[in-house]
This record gives sequence, structure tokens and C-alpha cells, in this order.
Amino acid sequence: MTIDATMVGRSYAAAESYQVGREKIREFAAAIGDDNPAYTGDDAVAPPTFAFMLGSRALDQLLNDEELGLRLDRIVHGAQKFSYTRPIKAGDEIAATATITTVRKAGDVEVIMYETALTTVDGEPIATSTSTISHNRADS
Repeated sequence: MTIDATMVGRSYAAAESYQVGREKIREFAAAIGDDNPAYTGDDAVAPPTFAFMLGSRALDQLLNDEELGLRLDRIVHGAQKFSYTRPIKAGDEIAATATITTVRKAGDVEVIMYETALTTVDGEPIATSTSTISHNRADS
């Protein structure tokens, strides 16, 4: 099946929420080489790109939607931007939902834009990520 406008609006929630821990924030900051002291201690906040890791849990659901028929070996991740309501903090329990916002064809390439909303499990908005992936369905 090819991607078309009927897919716009489909939402994919992460299978479960994510409990943000101080140690995970510290490990993530170390992995990206950022020694900002805000990422350590009892009141640690997460580096901005930590949101991608949380959102990727919802993206997994989108990528595994059998109706979309996407193949990872034919996907290129394009633009991505983050918009924050507040920083992600140690102790937050985060839910992630990815929603397809735009689809278009460019030859054999399907361009899919999706928005991932990160909220607390109580519904408090934390961040939104807008991303683009390109998928080539043509046989090589």
C-alpha cells in the first residue's frame, strides 16, 4: 500500500509511559558529551535532545503499522525540531503520541511528516517534536 492523505491524523501512542530518572539523564548527557551541571543532581533536567529518545517509543508504533508498509531499510530521517513547554525533569512520567500530519509523494518517495507530543501521564504538555521521514517504496 502507498501512503496517501487518508493516513493523515493517525496517532500512535507509545506502548507505555517512561519514568525519567536522574541516572538516565546523566547517562544521556555523558553519551552526547555535554557536562552541563543542570543535567546532574537531585533537580536534574534533561538535555533538549532527550525528547527524541522518549518520542522514539511512539515512532516505533508508527513504523510498525502494517497498513503503512514502511521498511526501515528504505527510510531517511529528515528535518526535526523541538518545541518545549518546560524542561523534562527527573521524576517526570512521560507519555508520547506520534500523529501523522502530512503525507506527499515525490516520485517514488513518500514524505511523511509527523508530530510527537510528550506529556506527563496527567496530561501536562512538556514538548512537541515535528519530524520528517522519507520512504522509498520502489524496488532497487
